[in-house]
Formats: sequence, structure tokens, C-alpha cells
Amino acid sequence: MIAERISRKSFQWVHQGNLVYNTCWEDPRLDREALQLGAEDEVLVITSAGCNALDYLLDEPAKVHAVDMNSKQNALLELKIAAIRNLDYADFFQLFGRGRTSFWKELYLDALRHDLSPVSQKYWDRHNKFFSPNGRRSSFYFRGSSGMFAWMVNGYIDRVARIRKDINLLLAAETIDEQKEIYHSRNLSEILWGRFIKWCMRRDITLSMLGVPRQQRDQIDRAYPGGIVQFVIDRIETVFTGRPLQDNYFWRVYLTGQYEQDCCPEYLKPENFARLKAGLVDRVSINTNTVESFLRQYPGTISRYVLLDHMDWLAGAQPQLLQSEWQAILERAAEGTRILWRSAGMQVDFIDPLKVLYQGAETCVGELLQYEPELAQQLHNQDRVNTYGSFYIADLVA
Repeated sequence: MIAERISRKSFQWVHQGNLVYNTCWEDPRLDREALQLGAEDEVLVITSAGCNALDYLLDEPAKVHAVDMNSKQNALLELKIAAIRNLDYADFFQLFGRGRTSFWKELYLDALRHDLSPVSQKYWDRHNKFFSPNGRRSSFYFRGSSGMFAWMVNGYIDRVARIRKDINLLLAAETIDEQKEIYHSRNLSEILWGRFIKWCMRRDITLSMLGVPRQQRDQIDRAYPGGIVQFVIDRIETVFTGRPLQDNYFWRVYLTGQYEQDCCPEYLKPENFARLKAGLVDRVSINTNTVESFLRQYPGTISRYVLLDHMDWLAGAQPQLLQSEWQAILERAAEGTRILWRSAGMQVDFIDPLKVLYQGAETCVGELLQYEPELAQQLHNQDRVNTYGSFYIADLVA
């Protein structure tokens, strides 16, 4: 009980007081294929770093509602939107592609600040070093709690393991066979996964920095042979030896501190920047709230939900809130609603039994969902991030 209390407190400290995610770690290419967005769709997505909210806009839905309890995550999306509206592409890519600029102060004060909410202004006024090219963490992608972890990993790669050349060769490899040859011939598995790194991966504070609460760790420890450490090792080895790295911008940015123009999120590509700037970005609403509270006050209906993995968190810590969230989803769902979510666990067993009121009777959520397991597994097997245990696509048939 004491260990669990300490774990919970450390997670709350990291998440309530910090920008946790400086980039999204859910593959939007899979989401867009699953969502099949149309011109009438309204999408609810948990904001995270805002990258995927911008990505979904490229399919031109009617609206994207970005919802997050953490105002710092919403401040980041606000900054991206202000930059799309007010900067040219070169300055925009310097900020969010390279993660640094020598002209932050001028850009922020002259072009960005006036387009932010007071809460976001206050946040970015205090964090004007996040995009500085100077200092030890000379990239925005080494900021925030997950960015701090990425910076520490890069320090290990450069100064302890001394395998920077090998990592660069991996990222430059043109085929999976070439990746495998580099990974195995350079003995990267043994070098990367020494005793100290394995010890770090068992610590709650390390997992909290990556946005992994105790509940998710427990799910993996129960279901995966070797527990959380072996799960992480297997997932990352699959990325390096089984998935093409040429367009894997997720791992590139954390292994180098920046994107490249041929390996970056869709919103950072010049043609998509132009489309967003031409008006698509105006279809985003940003809401600092819980999913349930947003749905309770929203007067319209939502046809597409992207719930990331936050139900893992609620299921372990506050199951009554998970139940009431699904009640709100049901009450605000449009006809033909589709819901996506991810889980650290290999199989989710806590959603279908939830009780909700439907047409005046108590009903299990599972009775109202039509799953698409084959499509979900097919897409999950293509996931460039590869850090989740499972992926779910469900249509609401109520």
C-alpha cells in the first residue's frame, strides 16, 4: 500500500505540474484509416501534444475537439495553432521540426503571444527557454517530462554506451534487413539493455516521466512474460528490426532531438502546413476539461472518439469515473459513432462489463459495441510507435 501511494503521488506530481508530452506517441496514420473521417464528422481527441488533432484535420472533418485536463498540453496545441496562423513555413518548421530557434523571443512576442489564451500566455512567458538552441537541452523535444527522459537516453547513448554512430546508421538504413544487420552485428541489444537501464525501467518515477501510471505497469506485469522490462525491450527491438525506420518520425525525434523534412508528422510538411493555414486549423476547439465534463456541456453530438489509453488510468484508480464517462459518450454519440482506444494491456477486460443506462434500462457497454478486431489487429501490427499492448476499434450500435 505504501509503495502504491508513493507511485500515485509521483505520477500526480509529474502530470499535474508539467508538460508531459511534447509530441504525440500514437500513430495517426492508423487512426485516420480506422476513423474514415467524412465532412460531417466531429472528432473528440485527447489533446496530448496536439500533433494528431492537426493530423486529423487533413481529412477535413467538420470539427476536431481537443480535450485535456492538463492545461500545459493545451497550451502547446495553442502555440502550434498560433504559429500556423502567423508564421511562414520556414519559421514554423524551425520551431516544431528542429525544436529550436535563435529568434524565439522575437517570434513569440511579435507573432504568437497575442493569439494565445491568458493561461497559455502565462505558461509560455515562463518557459521561454524551451526552444532555445543554447544550453544542455538544446531542443524543445528534450523538454517536458518525456523530453527529459529522451535527453537522458541520448546522454546514455553518447557518453556511456558510445553508440551514436550505430544509432545514426540505424536511422539511415533503407531496408528492414539492413536495420537487422546493424542491430545484431553491433550487439546493440546487449549494449542498450544493461543492468542499469533495466533497473531504471522498473522505477515508478521513470515510468511516470513517460506517462505510464502504476495501473498500466501492473497490467503488463500480470500479462506479459518478463513484465514491464521485457515488454519494453521486445517492443523497441521490434521497432529497430521489424518496422521500417525511414518514416518513423516518432523514434527519430527522441533519438536525435529533431525531425527531418522527409521524416516528420504530416502537419509539419509544407503542403499540409499550407492547407492548415488556409483555414483548416480554424476547425479545432481546445478544451481544458475531462472527457466527461466536456461532453456534459457540449450541445452537439460527436461521431468519432480517439481516447488514447486514458481508460487504463481510470479503470485502476477511479472506475466510477470510467463508468460515468461512457454514459456521457453514449448520450452525446451521433449515429454511426466509432470509438478508438489503446491499452498497455494485451487485452482489455474492464470496458464491456461497465453498466450504463440505455433506453431506460441498465445495460452493459459491451452489448452496445460492435468491435472490428481484424482491422484493429492489422493496423496494430503496422504501428510505428509500437509501445501499446493492444488497439481497439468499436462502432456504437445503440
